[in-house]
Amino acid sequence: MEKKQSYKGILLIILSAFCFAWMNAFVRMAGDLPSVQKSFFRNAVALVIAALTLLRERKDFHFPKEGMGFLILRATFGTIGILCNYYAVDHLVLSDASMLNKMSPFFTILFSWLLLKEKLKPAQAAAVLTAFGGSLLIIRPSLNFSDFSASLAGLCGGMAAGAAYAMVRILGQKGVSKTFIVLFFSGFSCLVTLPFLLFDYHPMTWVQLLLLLGAGLAAAGGQFSITAAYCYAPAKEISVYDYSQIIFATSIGFLLFGEIPDLWSFIGYAVIILAAVGMFWYNNIYHKETT
Repeated sequence: MEKKQSYKGILLIILSAFCFAWMNAFVRMAGDLPSVQKSFFRNAVALVIAALTLLRERKDFHFPKEGMGFLILRATFGTIGILCNYYAVDHLVLSDASMLNKMSPFFTILFSWLLLKEKLKPAQAAAVLTAFGGSLLIIRPSLNFSDFSASLAGLCGGMAAGAAYAMVRILGQKGVSKTFIVLFFSGFSCLVTLPFLLFDYHPMTWVQLLLLLGAGLAAAGGQFSITAAYCYAPAKEISVYDYSQIIFATSIGFLLFGEIPDLWSFIGYAVIILAAVGMFWYNNIYHKETT
């Protein structure tokens, strides 16, 4: 049963990476709009989808009282992560911002270790580091951060996202509904960003509105998938697969923007895939030895 849960977590986190890659593509095509405005539409769509899903399930919803604190922390960290990431994307070279955001799996593992006491084996840590090295081969950041505040925001965004996913893991273990986790987070983020949107709203064309709605749909798919993934399996077993987003993003970039990867990018793909396969193989071998 535990093995099947890990498989579900792996598939779901890859699906979330695919959805988030499309979210970034839609956000990029939406043009020059404030980060807060992009964040609001992203979460508004997810809020509606989560609310409709919860109503369709028609379940008597309840959750442990001790879960409320982790729910608020998940929403807070998630909102900070989105705002920081969008700010970094708007003010930094995209590759630099992407590198900082891809620090989130490390922080997820760190917070899971600190809060859930999940043990991290050397082989699993090595796989995550290898995948991160592969991502560096693809994005090859210049590390020439002229805007310190934007660089710091990007790093804080990765840290906040990692903390948020660790909270998701805790909530999943407490039996809190995955749909409600997404609903609470999306509603919380909309409430936080709404005042800023009202005071600094930028008019949009219909095309921009449709693109942001598309970003919201993709974000909702990614959010539901990654929430379910961390409820099914520990971060140390599945976080490495989050790096597949770089492969999806590069493929979408070629199809939509004509971006052609170079040799270093293909080497990076190979490194990431090998790390993912190695992690999958190790988890299966270890599972057999301990059962």
